[in-house]
Amino acid sequence: MRRREFITVVGGAIIACLPAAHAQQRGKPQRIGLLIPVSAQAAAANVAAFRQGLRDLGYTEGRDVALEYRNADGKDNLLPGFAAELVQAGVDVILTWGTPAARAAKEATSKIPIVMAAIADPTGTGIVQSLARPGGNITGLTSIALEIDGKRLEFLRDIAPPLSRVAVFWNPANPVGKLLVNQTKLAADSLGLELLLIPIQEAGQFEQASAAIIRERPNGLTVNSDTLFLDNQSRILDMVAKARIPATYPYREFVDAGGLMYYGPNYPDLFRRAATYVDKILKGTAPSDLPVEQPTKFELVVNLKTAEALGLTVPQSILGRADEVIE
Repeated sequence: MRRREFITVVGGAIIACLPAAHAQQRGKPQRIGLLIPVSAQAAAANVAAFRQGLRDLGYTEGRDVALEYRNADGKDNLLPGFAAELVQAGVDVILTWGTPAARAAKEATSKIPIVMAAIADPTGTGIVQSLARPGGNITGLTSIALEIDGKRLEFLRDIAPPLSRVAVFWNPANPVGKLLVNQTKLAADSLGLELLLIPIQEAGQFEQASAAIIRERPNGLTVNSDTLFLDNQSRILDMVAKARIPATYPYREFVDAGGLMYYGPNYPDLFRRAATYVDKILKGTAPSDLPVEQPTKFELVVNLKTAEALGLTVPQSILGRADEVIE
């Protein structure tokens, strides 16, 4: 082979192996629509992790990809309209968070690929056929693991003995809400705990929830996973502080802001991993060929300052297991 021909062949092979992102330099950036149920502020850490995941894969925003945001600010009824806007805008991929957002995107399009960054139960809610073979135009990552609810109650019992009656904030409007409540019930039964179920499906019902806490006087609280609660984080923390009850939360942002304890998946890790799905899809892989993955990283975070304010002594067994202790 002649030297010039050799250089041409090798150079072509190198270009072919470069990330799809670099191929976009000669054209318009590929557009990723982010369908987010919470405010930009509440989603900041997870969106930052997704953007970092794209950068790690060689994508540069503005040159290779462009992100289009739709934030529902805790109002799930806005998600279908936002999903329709992204479809009409002709985005190349839609990234979703949570069951209502994934469902809204799926109902809006059967052609544009959809990547779920975090969803509780995509099979039980019928969004995908199975984890191994999601089918259709949607795939991504789940945030659920069967042991989470049991562990949250177990840790709360160990931190705040004698725990006997635990209030549960849950959202009946979320298709996965009943599943999470059932898992919490199973965990409570195994631990000998009584549950006080307090349904909240819109921001206007938090006052009723606060009144129920004062009236029923539970000695513990667990907040089920739902982005409605994340978007109303400060309201819940204020309520819990006034009631002076120990609580466990579904997102670590609560603990960073003064909540007692978080145990669950590392959400930024899920969003970072979602970038790999987007990358593969932009390179031509069909969503139906990408199995839905489960969380691999879990966190136990304890706010020692809050425990002390409640007069609680966190046992060494929990401090030793904690991934982070906030002092």
